[in-house]
Amino acid sequence: MIITQKKPAEELLDMLEGVKKVAIVGCRQCAAACQTGGEPEVEAMKAFLEEQGMEVVGTVLPDECCHKLLVKRDLKALKDAGAEAVVGMSCGDGVQTVADNVSIPVYPANNTMFLGQIERVGMFNEYCRMCGDCVLGSTGGVCPVTRCAKSLVNGPCGGQKNGKCEVNPENECAWILIYKRLEATGQLDKLSKTRPDKSHGDTAWPRHINLREKKS
Repeated sequence: MIITQKKPAEELLDMLEGVKKVAIVGCRQCAAACQTGGEPEVEAMKAFLEEQGMEVVGTVLPDECCHKLLVKRDLKALKDAGAEAVVGMSCGDGVQTVADNVSIPVYPANNTMFLGQIERVGMFNEYCRMCGDCVLGSTGGVCPVTRCAKSLVNGPCGGQKNGKCEVNPENECAWILIYKRLEATGQLDKLSKTRPDKSHGDTAWPRHINLREKKS
């Protein structure tokens, strides 16, 4: 799940300076779960913007704000509403998807934080950096790129204390977690294998995947 946090109100208002008529686009998936873009939050945003003297000319709540065709369909309801700008209450990808389908400015109401694990309702943990080169098979299912503060891929730094990270003592040392997981599954031999350092040299952004391309 993509985890988002609400931007400070003053930051959003700065972006909307001079705007009189605005539309709001939420998201029923990740943003709804994060309580940053579901139906209650869209209604609260509508009330807030109206308190600031703006006219909210319409709201839509796509099932997935990152789904281009769904967003294009749902935005038809705002086509003739006269909005001067759109407030996007989704992740950054959703905001860009909306922007691809309108000819007016789209402003993010949220900050996109990370791809996270849902521990329980309202509690999220960053578990994946979406690096495109997964090493979980050799690290016991614990990602060192994300869960180690230094993204070390060949073992701990030596600065841990009582199993906690020296950078952030609230976090468990990722490499101790990796060791314990490999030990529990009888795979400690994997610790002796050297992994190539992570590098962005072989990656060109933006990346694309097309499952509809014919396989050679």
